[in-house]
Amino acid sequence: MNATDAVERYSDEWLILEGVRCFCEGFLKGLELPPRQTISEWADANRKLSSESSAEPGDWNTSRAEYQRGIMDAISDINVSEVTIVASSQVGKTEIINNAIGYYIDKDPCPILLMQPTENVAKSWSTDRLMPMLRDTPCLQGKVSDSKDSGNTVLHKSFPGGHITMVGANSAAELASRPIRVVMMDEVDRYPLSAGKEGDPVKLAIKRTTTFWNRKIVKCSTPTIAGMSKIDASFQQSDMRFFLVPCPHCGKYQRIEWANVKWEKKETNEESAKTAVYACPHCGACWNDVERWHAVGLGRWEATMPFNGHAGFSLWEGYSPWVPLKEIVKSFLDAKDDPEALKTFINTSLGQVWEDKGERVDETRLINRREDYTTAPPEVVVITAGVDVQDDRLEVERLGWTVNNQSYGLGKVVLLGDPAAARIWEELDDLLQTPIPHALTGEMEISACCIDSGYLTQQVGKFCQERWNRRVWAIKGMPGEGRPILKRAPGKIKKLNLEFFLVGTDTVKDVVYSRLKIDDPAAPGYCHFNMSYDENHFIQLTAEEAKTSYVKGRKLRYYALRPGRKRNEALDIFGYALAALEGLKLSGLNMRRRWEKMLARQEYAEKVREMVERNPEVVVENIPKPDILRPRRRRRLVGRFA
Repeated sequence: MNATDAVERYSDEWLILEGVRCFCEGFLKGLELPPRQTISEWADANRKLSSESSAEPGDWNTSRAEYQRGIMDAISDINVSEVTIVASSQVGKTEIINNAIGYYIDKDPCPILLMQPTENVAKSWSTDRLMPMLRDTPCLQGKVSDSKDSGNTVLHKSFPGGHITMVGANSAAELASRPIRVVMMDEVDRYPLSAGKEGDPVKLAIKRTTTFWNRKIVKCSTPTIAGMSKIDASFQQSDMRFFLVPCPHCGKYQRIEWANVKWEKKETNEESAKTAVYACPHCGACWNDVERWHAVGLGRWEATMPFNGHAGFSLWEGYSPWVPLKEIVKSFLDAKDDPEALKTFINTSLGQVWEDKGERVDETRLINRREDYTTAPPEVVVITAGVDVQDDRLEVERLGWTVNNQSYGLGKVVLLGDPAAARIWEELDDLLQTPIPHALTGEMEISACCIDSGYLTQQVGKFCQERWNRRVWAIKGMPGEGRPILKRAPGKIKKLNLEFFLVGTDTVKDVVYSRLKIDDPAAPGYCHFNMSYDENHFIQLTAEEAKTSYVKGRKLRYYALRPGRKRNEALDIFGYALAALEGLKLSGLNMRRRWEKMLARQEYAEKVREMVERNPEVVVENIPKPDILRPRRRRRLVGRFA
């Protein structure tokens, strides 16, 4: 063997040994467990908050909201397979999800699924939250390619060792398409009952994780109605952890609870809210916001149930370092007399479920509280109408609305005749264009009208299409929880080329019945009725009740006729008039500003009258108008509310 052959031989052997060494190193590395670094440690070391998605851009600091540490570390804990977060708004739960996703992309790559209530929300999260984090956090830069050649899209992005898919809870195809190790579900209580025809989207998503021994399931949401809230049901199955903080005065650990927030009663809600303090239930000492936030920084999580692999966390705005107590108290004082607003406060500020107080409304109580008025009272700012189409008549309800959401019934009109004929629609058109006497302005026109298109769809659609610019809208009711009163963008029946708006019928009935239960005539949302309404009207208005049944093992809340009740037209037309008001608000109607303009116009008219009486030669056009009556630039309307 010459020297050249020897070199080649040993070179080949060295290459073989080097290949074996590299293979063994790679194999052993693949057997390594994920790094012991927790999500909170990773976030403190790496995460950068972006200016377009955070009020405090720059380095992440978990101690800024100490309660986030325990939640994030539970997600990265190998002993925890499921995490449930029941939280109000303003506590940073979205950033917890962002940090967890950033951690998995950087330190423990795997298939990830992020589920939002709808696909549009998922797209917004990808654009507004994920992409800024990938761009501004150094350790994530370059790991997710945004080039067109990478195959990445807004809703699906690959990175070394894994990928993240963002879906809407209503997309059955996406939920069933691929195995997933980490599932993040945001705003669970806003998910539909079923993803298409496939069933519960939460169960579909969890099923994708079956093949992974180290799977991670994270659910977070603000809660909704007791007994119907998915996130609350999940929390009840966890170890139910609450955050305890030490009193700055006596040192005893305790939950921060709404019942211990105290304030003095002043002339206005704003003045009362400024006196808000937190009172320690042990020593009675009052904490200001600085002491409360300092106590939160020293707090700890404590489980109230045995641990079974499922960690549950409960939070409300009282723990948030971004919300002073005066804001929470102000929100409560503004909402306490309005059942709708109070429900929102309890869900989104206190992070608690809403307990329904009875599901029926007593018609006798409504009959006995009728009032003697024939014109729209001076405080009525806008008038809307609702129309129900029956096979032999049209039923019309006209309601006046005030700035604090009180309603004034201005009389029901029944137009008898065949709705398939033109005559009855001409009568309706005349009625909708007839001004209603008003105690302050003299008269007021109907600003918007919603007409149910469930019966004689083509006839209704054609009538509304020709009067769309007068805000006469065809609507179609859609039952189900969580739907908006009126969907912003109109739908379309392509075959007939007719447009209509979707109305969330269950949501509307929730609002109507919650307001009918208000007994204080001065409270926001109170419903006034004049003497023109008879007993039969109130029997129809209270004809339905909320019921609960089980569909495929899951609770479903819906409205149905009460025993012995056959007609509910009064309830429907009240709801349609409410939907018309919602359409006006979506189009830019500012109730308070309109009310202020009405008052200013009357004051200006009185001022002009007095000046003319003193000096008949005065030029009216030269009398200066108040600022609120001067023309201002009209903002662009969104959607088809024109």
